[in-house]
Amino acid sequence: MVNELPRTRRRVLAATVAGVAAAEFSPGLIGSAFAQSGKPILLGVPTCQTAAAGVADDNDHWQGTTLAMEEINAAGGILGRPLKLFKTDVDKLSPESCKQAIATCIDAKVHAISNAFLFAVVPAMDESAKYKAPYLQGNTQRAATDAFKANPAKYSHVFQTDPSEVHYGYTYPLWLEAMEKSGAWKPKNRKVHIVQEQVGYCQTISKTCQEALKKSSFQLAAVTDIQFPVQDWAPVIRKLKEVDAGAIMIDHWVAAEYAAFCKQFRANPVKNSLVYLQYGPSQPEFLTLAGDAANGFCWSTVLGVYADKRGNDFRAKYKKRFPGIMGLVYTGNGYDIVHYLKAAWEATKNPEDFKAVCDWIRANPYRGVCGYMDMRNPYQEAAHFPDNGYEVSAKTLEAGMGQLYVQVQGKEHKIVFPYELKESALQKAPWWS
Repeated sequence: MVNELPRTRRRVLAATVAGVAAAEFSPGLIGSAFAQSGKPILLGVPTCQTAAAGVADDNDHWQGTTLAMEEINAAGGILGRPLKLFKTDVDKLSPESCKQAIATCIDAKVHAISNAFLFAVVPAMDESAKYKAPYLQGNTQRAATDAFKANPAKYSHVFQTDPSEVHYGYTYPLWLEAMEKSGAWKPKNRKVHIVQEQVGYCQTISKTCQEALKKSSFQLAAVTDIQFPVQDWAPVIRKLKEVDAGAIMIDHWVAAEYAAFCKQFRANPVKNSLVYLQYGPSQPEFLTLAGDAANGFCWSTVLGVYADKRGNDFRAKYKKRFPGIMGLVYTGNGYDIVHYLKAAWEATKNPEDFKAVCDWIRANPYRGVCGYMDMRNPYQEAAHFPDNGYEVSAKTLEAGMGQLYVQVQGKEHKIVFPYELKESALQKAPWWS
């Protein structure tokens, strides 16, 4: 879910967004239509700028949010009022920092909060419950939505705009079976080897994957533990070669370390194995750091920009505004959250009425560039597609949010599954004979 930026890049980012809390306008995009209007609508955006983990995802989220804000203000704003962003720094791994980031937004009297994700999510939710402004995020954590389910009155204002991480594990065997059925992959055996990091997010994915494998045609062969930071992948690769599983899941979260893994693996591969890297390659620095070594590896996200017309239009305008390699996850999520809130504010005609806005969001789904967000379920989270038989899944793509399985092909990310969204078929990896 999160990624680690190289230190040099982190320092550059920190310098450019320095300050614990800062309100930001794009004055040139706010026209004369606002001259006589009321005060701006203020959106709080907790954004990791200086901590060791999360800078990449949060920068993507911030830039997607900024693009939406600029578009809205250029078109006349919301209810004749300009949208203004309020940024505050946060350390995602610190419960106290997560609480303080929310408290800072409350002190600024924001009308809503948009956040990519926090690891200490429940403490942040508890802090926000004192204020109850709409709080939309892409936390991807069932622990958070379990908290809502257990106490919907307390957390009625908290909306998870993507499916929970449990679906990564639940859906992995379905993907393996689909790739085998397609003929693009012929497994050398039915074994799966999971390499798992120790944060709760990775542990949950490993646990649900092991549960789902018992119901599939594949079987768990081994589980190998790793601990962030991984300085050398050689011991892990030796274990991978010893087990020699047909399918390998690296259940980690740091893009720079994934890039190092790819390079070491390519130098000494487990031949003919299908290798899946959990989420981390979604961030721009993965392709930059891994280079040609990334080709052939697969990854997935339950929250990603589609490659349909709506998604491709967004990709084009995002790249024009923010040139370079584009992150495919929180760029679109930041953008979608703003437009979801805009729809709610315009429908209720009163951004200050938090309850009315939250009630509207809860009752009205929204289709964004990352898919369909529907809060009408006991967890108040987006439904997952494809249907894997577990809560909360959708039977059709347009009733849920598609989990994108991606393969790096020619140093580019290409969606290979689900087939409703695919850009390319799975290709032969360089270490396959």
